[in-house]
Amino acid sequence: MKNKIRFIHTADIHFGMENYGKIDGTTGLHTRLLDFQKAFNICIDRAINDNVDFFLFAGDAYKTATPSPTQQRLFVECLLRLFKANIPVVMILGNHDHPMSFGKTHALDLFSQLPVEGFHVMAKPQTIVLQTKSGPVQIVGIPWPTRGTIALNATKTTFEDDAHAPSEDISAYISRSICAIINHHATQLDPTLPAVLTAHLTVGTALFSGSEKRAITGRDPIFLPSQLAIEPFDYVGLGHLHRYQNLNEGGHPAVIYSGSLERIDFGERKEEKGYCLVTIHDKTNTTHEFIKVPIRKFIQIDVNLEENKGQTDQIITAIKKHDIHDAIVKIIYRLPANTADKIDTKAIYNVCESALHLIGIFPVREHEVREQRMAIHENMSLETVLQMYFESKQLPKERIEQLIKKTLALEEEIF
Repeated sequence: MKNKIRFIHTADIHFGMENYGKIDGTTGLHTRLLDFQKAFNICIDRAINDNVDFFLFAGDAYKTATPSPTQQRLFVECLLRLFKANIPVVMILGNHDHPMSFGKTHALDLFSQLPVEGFHVMAKPQTIVLQTKSGPVQIVGIPWPTRGTIALNATKTTFEDDAHAPSEDISAYISRSICAIINHHATQLDPTLPAVLTAHLTVGTALFSGSEKRAITGRDPIFLPSQLAIEPFDYVGLGHLHRYQNLNEGGHPAVIYSGSLERIDFGERKEEKGYCLVTIHDKTNTTHEFIKVPIRKFIQIDVNLEENKGQTDQIITAIKKHDIHDAIVKIIYRLPANTADKIDTKAIYNVCESALHLIGIFPVREHEVREQRMAIHENMSLETVLQMYFESKQLPKERIEQLIKKTLALEEEIF
């Protein structure tokens, strides 16, 4: 290598994620769509200002594989800024970009159809040699492995005797197949040139965020860092999980999830968001910097209500401890057992007027601990049952004797 290679690595923009917020009065667009556009443009600003060699996007451009024309327009506008700056863009398909149906067009196909240089879309495993202003770089792209392609082959070969193989067996087959594909491409690379592996996959040792914990069902193909961190790769740039993390800390190459550029849900409210600026100095030295992006605040306010105090006042006091201006806010309050809910929701909404969006005020009621039932059976005498019952109430001995005596007397009168 004569020159170092520098590039931006990002992923999981999810244009169309509009689960919180409102319509912006100036643009007519949803505020969350504008938030994601702003974060993406901040990332692109850095790429242009630093005049990087290329821009790597590791999948999940949209929320769904059928984005609206507005979402497509905003995404295209962002990437055209890179095109005008002569910065090549390399993209792979994520699971949200893929239609998962045979014959349907994926969400990024538009860029592969443009009659211009500078956009490289990897819809299937492949290797490209990207010519940059600092020299060539080899990029192996592994898009989200679909069951409709690899699993079909598994049914014909590995599962010939069982056309309805269990999903976990198919997932294992997909994992093995993808590892074999990566190794095959790695052996075809020029070991003297810089090489990058980019993939949209689930690494089993990674930390999951928010909705991802519910989305990963155990049926998706799972990989190990050691299966990705192989020679002659200088950097492994991943997409799919929304938290920035290095899964090969201290090793070479680094295995990096850049994470999402904006928070997707409240499970990610405590996470920093950003992108990676990567520099391949030479074949033995690659560094990366995680650069944080200023994003929308997500604030969850938890209040444990005390008895004999104003419930609404307690919640309002807790709200005022936070800077909720332009934030997305969620309030959870816990009621003591056997306490009536007297919250004035209108007053709370008024206090939260400066927030961008209050998604809700959610009560959680503490349940009264039930006493363990006594071991009573039909062969017991009434006197024994009464004795056990009154003792369970921790009544004084003299009081128990009096109650039993009077109860037995009533029994004689009745029967």
